Amino acid sequence: MRLGGERELINNVPVRVDRLIPRWTGAAAAAGLLAALLVPAGPVAAAPAGCLDPSAPLSVEEQRLGATLPQDGDPSRPQDRPFADLLIDGGGFGGFTPALTGALCRTAALPTARLLVEREGKRLWQAAVDRAQGRHVTGSLPASDDRPLYWTRLKARSVLRQWTPRFTLTPAQRDALVTLFDKASRGMLGIGYPHGVKRVIMSGFDPYTLDGGTTGSAPGTVGNNIRHGNPSGATALALDGTRYRTKSGRTAVIQAYMLPVNYTEFAAGYIEDTVGPLMRAGVDASVTVSQAVDSEFWLEQWNGRYHGVSAGNDKSQPCPNVDGKPQLAVANHGCDTQVVSRWGGPSSFDLRNPPQWTTTSLPVKRMIAADTGRTVPRPPGDAWPDQSVAFGVIWHTTYTEFPDCASTDRVTRNDPPPTTPVPPDPGSCAYSGGGGNYLSNESAYRNTLLRDRLGRHIPAGHIHTPDMQHFDTPFAISDATFNAWRTSIVAQTRNLVHVVADDA
Repeated sequence: MRLGGERELINNVPVRVDRLIPRWTGAAAAAGLLAALLVPAGPVAAAPAGCLDPSAPLSVEEQRLGATLPQDGDPSRPQDRPFADLLIDGGGFGGFTPALTGALCRTAALPTARLLVEREGKRLWQAAVDRAQGRHVTGSLPASDDRPLYWTRLKARSVLRQWTPRFTLTPAQRDALVTLFDKASRGMLGIGYPHGVKRVIMSGFDPYTLDGGTTGSAPGTVGNNIRHGNPSGATALALDGTRYRTKSGRTAVIQAYMLPVNYTEFAAGYIEDTVGPLMRAGVDASVTVSQAVDSEFWLEQWNGRYHGVSAGNDKSQPCPNVDGKPQLAVANHGCDTQVVSRWGGPSSFDLRNPPQWTTTSLPVKRMIAADTGRTVPRPPGDAWPDQSVAFGVIWHTTYTEFPDCASTDRVTRNDPPPTTPVPPDPGSCAYSGGGGNYLSNESAYRNTLLRDRLGRHIPAGHIHTPDMQHFDTPFAISDATFNAWRTSIVAQTRNLVHVVADDA
């Protein structure tokens, strides 16, 4: 069973149940964790610098840790502290990185370092889950805010990059430590279920498109896109470890994990290493969730193998347009999703292995008929025309293909959607699935490919949520409208996941 707390939901009412404490944690350790993580509001504590080399390079994502917004009331002046520090402090996580740094400075061997970073990564994840579910909430931001976890993770990773240990640490060993912490702090390690329950696994995503946006005149400041959160990530935190009483009277346990918005980690097998063992062990449903646009949910029918032109948070871009035209996977193999060998990937590129298309097995009709937005409040600016619900739920069957895999000519199918959608042409190559060709589509593709490769006949597919990035203010780190959109999207996504659990 995953560490930490659970709450049982009976008729959608959360009820606390006993916590499961892992072997490495006792009451004293748990108290120490809370003391380290949940500090009173105020400036983020400075990390001990005795074993850090500030000249060591950081990753592209970590370099945003120093970015500062203009003041909301006076955009000609910068805010007092970097945005990341404000988010970390606002989530009550200001003590985490200094405590991790101090522990690293005292670490004398690589095996001890591995145990430390995995343990602390798991603790950070569980602290974020506890906060989202109303336990141990400190800081000024709403409990539901997903962003403090993202920025705290990056802060801690930056320490691992700049750590100068008392023993020899090769670049490969350092990278492995960063990856271990990253996976642990995403909830990817130690997932399990009690006996006799329906087992549901779901994913969320980090914030993304953090560069650009509205700017002020304050020198050295950044655009306000850095404020972005992700409702799928907020939902993952809200649902991880919860129980739901299904319509059949059985108990479903929902476990969750958080995905990066980077092609690099996807190519390294993050999804397969997380979901694959669970599918082999008999998980009953697997749902990937991400953010899309407007005021509606999309239930994606077809997922494509192709990578689009949008860069990840690390600015990786494996398949950019050339002279305004899309590249073909036959010429640039980076344009197509590939699977690591440990999960059955071929040793060399194959246009048909894995296949160009996968499809959903979610109970789409029941998810639409369930009227999941009826009890959810409409946030300000909600444009869905039926005002009796929060958001619409759409069967999204549109996709775009290369009919000839050697030609850049493309054809979009099912737009507008017919009553009976047309499937991809046999022999075609994917350009975009129902959810586009960014990492949300890839998460759906890899998840449903695992289902097919492992021969599992279970509900598996993708939910695209409405867009959460609605603000009243130009530069405030949070405001009422932004919070209202997150609250409503999370509530309706929870309802949709519960419909999947009913069907599993």
